[in-house]
Formats: sequence, structure tokens, C-alpha cells
Amino acid sequence: MTTDIPDGFAPFKFAMGFIENVGPLYGKWTGTHLLLGFRVEPRHCNPGKVCHGGMLATFADMFLPIAARFQAKTDMGFLPTVNLTCDFLAPGPLGAWVEGRAEPIKITKNLLFAQGLATADGQPMLRANGIFKITSTTSTKAGDFTLHDLFDFKK
Repeated sequence: MTTDIPDGFAPFKFAMGFIENVGPLYGKWTGTHLLLGFRVEPRHCNPGKVCHGGMLATFADMFLPIAARFQAKTDMGFLPTVNLTCDFLAPGPLGAWVEGRAEPIKITKNLLFAQGLATADGQPMLRANGIFKITSTTSTKAGDFTLHDLFDFKK
């Protein structure tokens, strides 16, 4: 099983609580999109040795708001999930590189609507849609951070 991380991906620096248990995650800025990814390890798998749907839903719950917020070039504070839907298209085998790409669809005063696709070794495996609550960047909610706190991208 390979453990290599594709070129250009930097470690996701945010680690606390539940999120610390599912990592490590990695990000890459393409100039227009933030890609998030992880390598499927045994701890991410179900008994069939493919990535567990719960891990993929957690991954979608992270890459949708983080990437959409980064691409919107605005800080929206912590983005609690209002709704998340996932369509599991194909398995993510043990050792696969899973990569998510998202788009902000609509941003209102209070909500971010986003959609995304995750691939396993380049093949579509997960389609996701989410609605996230926009909070104030000055709130005291745990998890508030600026996007520049998340990654040290190589320029």
C-alpha cells in the first residue's frame, strides 16, 4: 500500500476533537480551487477493506465548506452543517488517494450552498451537496479560524 502524497499537497493544520481522529488531510491550491485529500488507511475502512461511508461523509462535511469558503475569497466564520447529502458512486479501496473538489453554488447573508465531487485515484466515488450556516468571524464559537491558518502552501 502506498502512503505517498501527491505533489503540491500540504498538510491540513487544523486538528482538534473528532477531526483529529480522521486525518491526516492535505490541501492543494490550484490557483482557482482548493483540493482536499487523504490516503485511505486501514482505520478508514469497513470490513470490505474499502473506505467507510462515514469517513466519506465526514470528508464531504469538511471539503465542501472549506473549499467553497476558500474559493469565495471571503471569511465566513465557522460553518456548521445545516444539510449534507452524499451519493456514494464507487468504492475507495485501501491505499487509494481520495481527493475532493467543491464549488460554492450560492452564498446568502446566512447560508453557503456548495456541491462537490470526490475521486478515488482519479475515478468519481462521491457526489455531495451541503448547506452551511454562515457565522461571524468575530464569534466565540470553537473552530473559528482564518483560511490562512489551515495550510502552508508552497509558492
